[in-house]
Amino acid sequence: MNLDRRIQLFVVLAGVFITSLVVGDIIGVKLFEVKLGPVLAVMSVGMLPFPVTFLLTDILNEFYGKRVARFVTVVGFFMAVFAFAVITAAVQVPWAPMTQAAGYSGTVAGSFNNVFAGSQRILMASMVAYLVGQFVDIAVFNLLKRATHNRLLWLRATGSTVVSQLIDTAVVQYIAWTGVLPQKVIIQIILTSYAVKLLVAVGLTPLIYLGHAFVERKLGIAPVVLGEDGEPVNLTPPVAEAPPARAA
Repeated sequence: MNLDRRIQLFVVLAGVFITSLVVGDIIGVKLFEVKLGPVLAVMSVGMLPFPVTFLLTDILNEFYGKRVARFVTVVGFFMAVFAFAVITAAVQVPWAPMTQAAGYSGTVAGSFNNVFAGSQRILMASMVAYLVGQFVDIAVFNLLKRATHNRLLWLRATGSTVVSQLIDTAVVQYIAWTGVLPQKVIIQIILTSYAVKLLVAVGLTPLIYLGHAFVERKLGIAPVVLGEDGEPVNLTPPVAEAPPARAA
């Protein structure tokens, strides 16, 4: 198998994307506050990997097309399911008696379960919101790319995020915190998280152009050009393997 630059870049992008997704789900139980002028924003630390996933989604969409972006989305979803299954099993495994001793200084059942049992709900919420949000992001990105005739990178990158993250943020926060936090607090988390995501999306625009230039000029990989039917017109199909020679 020939690992050319296009395949190597795809493996790196997919690996970092899926890692960011799963880590963001696991750490999402922690909330923090940020002062945005007169507004006190309450957000989940699951926000930290958001700039990474946002940037990588757009690069995958731009250089590999919507089918590849959807494929990575589905793989990421099943990796989140796998993480959920492993965490569920880990919570159910009985603790060693030594961990209940008075002088034991390691991690105990209460602290472990408080974090990882709590993250199960976050994982479930994130899986649902992620799948819906990602497919919306990919669809809007390609719709804007086709409508602008492959121009205005900033518009499709930011525009797709504006739509998809509104859905993602609302779904994940409602599922994760309903019955745990007051409705007023949930709405505040949704509004502030979404506002921060929009600010991040705008702030990342220069990085998107830098990433686009690096992949295209340094790695020599051309972005996907969409035709009138919305399908890529400049991706070379894989060469079919020659059938084995018949014995004389």
